[in-house]
Formats: sequence, C-alpha cells, structure tokens
Amino acid sequence: MKNKIKTLVIRKFIKSSARFAWLGKTAKHIATLDLAVESTQQPIPLRLYLPPGDGPYPVVVYFHGGGWVVGDIATYDPMCRDLCDRSDTIVVAVDYRLAPEYPFPAAPEDCLAALAWVAEHIELYGGRPDSIVVAGDSAGGNLAAVTSIQAATALPGLVKGQVLIYPVTDHYSAGFESYNENAKGPVLTKPLMQWFWDSYLANSSVLAAGEVRHRLATPLTEGDLSQQPPALVITAEHDPLRDEGIAYAERLTEQGVTVSHSLYPGAAHGFIGLQGPTRRHKEGMMEICAWLAALFGREAGSPIED
Repeated sequence: MKNKIKTLVIRKFIKSSARFAWLGKTAKHIATLDLAVESTQQPIPLRLYLPPGDGPYPVVVYFHGGGWVVGDIATYDPMCRDLCDRSDTIVVAVDYRLAPEYPFPAAPEDCLAALAWVAEHIELYGGRPDSIVVAGDSAGGNLAAVTSIQAATALPGLVKGQVLIYPVTDHYSAGFESYNENAKGPVLTKPLMQWFWDSYLANSSVLAAGEVRHRLATPLTEGDLSQQPPALVITAEHDPLRDEGIAYAERLTEQGVTVSHSLYPGAAHGFIGLQGPTRRHKEGMMEICAWLAALFGREAGSPIED
C-alpha cells in the first residue's frame, strides 16, 4: 500500500509540475489525433502530432520518460507539440503500460507493437514509412534503444535513426560514478532511480529471482549492436545517468554505428521537455531538429528565440 501511494503521488507531481512549466507556452496550432493500437494485452494509446500541410513527412515515434513508472501522453504533450513544430515531422507519442502494475517486459512489448503499427499505417496520416526514427528521454530513451534493438530482427531496416536523450542503459548496480556524483540530484536522485528500477523489474515474467539485466532492459549489455541505425545521444552533466549514456554512445561507435554525442555542461536531468521551454531546452531541441534534418536531407527547424 505504501509503494502504491508513493507511485500515485510522484505521478501526480510530475504531471502537475510539467503542466505548470509549460503554462501558456505550448504550440497549440499543432493538430493532434488520438488513436489506439490493438494488442494481445490491452489497447496502446497513441497521440499523433501533425504538422500543417500535406506532407509526406518523416516520423518520430516518441517514448516518454518517467522511470517506466510515471509519465504519460498528457505530461509530454507540450514537448511533443514543440518537437513537431520545430522539426516539421509527424510525432507519434506512445502511452506504453507502466510499472509496477505492468512490470518488465510490458513496456518494450508495447513500444514494438506501436512501432509496427506506425510502419503499417502512418502513410494514411501523411507520414513516410521509409523515414521513421525512434526517440525518447530517460526511461523513454531506454525504450527507444531497446525498441531499435528489437526492430533489428522483428522489423529489419525500418528504423532509420534513434534519438536517445539522457537514456537509461544499464542497471544501477553497474556502479557508474555519475550515480555518486549526482546522488542528490538535482531533479533525478540516486534513490529515486533505484526505486524506478526496482519497481520496473519486480515480478517480471522473464527474469529469474535476483536477475537485473536483460537485452531489453539494459541495452548496454546487448552483445551485438552493429546493426543499429545512426544515433544522437544527449547527456547532461549533473545527472546520475550521464556515464551510462556516454558508455552507450561509445559502445555503438565501437561497433561501427554512426553516433553524434553531446554532453550539456551544467545541465540537469530533464532539461529537455519537463522543465518547460527554457534556453537549454531550446538548445537541445534545435540540436535534435538539426540532426533529424541532416538524417533526412531536409532543412533544419526554426531558430531559437530569445
């Protein structure tokens, strides 16, 4: 009961704080469409963000952050609107199942199912099925990475790129120094990240007792990453997840994947999206837009406004 109350409190806090940070600053002119993907478990809600015009547009399938425990389409609505507006791409936000109600591997299963739906149907909404990128922040960055790993065999050649924003790539027991340097935050703390992991893996149907690593939970432990698409990896200096994000960028590079990595000095976890349209958010968003434009041979998005 205590853990359930904690979960509900943190979910409510994240949603309300994100709403306040973006109050009156949302790109309201972006059209949206709510759909649901039928799956073997329960429908997976999606929200499509559609740029003005007829397209066809490249597509970004976005997985929200929140430690696999918090976050949803509503919380990330302002960020996805902003990304759609600046990048001139269709953004598909995925409302995957959350732990602890639905432990690992529910989230990666939903994410792969959503990606498969996008590949089959996005042309109906002005999207290009030959120009799909997966993206996400924090736990969503983890899910973007593991969805790309799954797609390498399940949907070969589909994913053309991956945008990993301060991604989770290994379990906290890996002992990265950034966990200790930034144990008290700001924003994300070591105890909170440990609670997220414990909530996500508890009662998993695919893990043995005491097992904490799996190729679809800890992508840094995946042996073969050589078939992965180009990646943009963004990390923040004051973030427990900094070092594992850097390590994943290095692993991809070692295996021949084209990687662009940026470490944002002085930035904390969540600086893109959840903290509102700050100067650092805009810098990060414009880097993402420029990377997407280069990947698809298009013009970059709108300039940063003061």
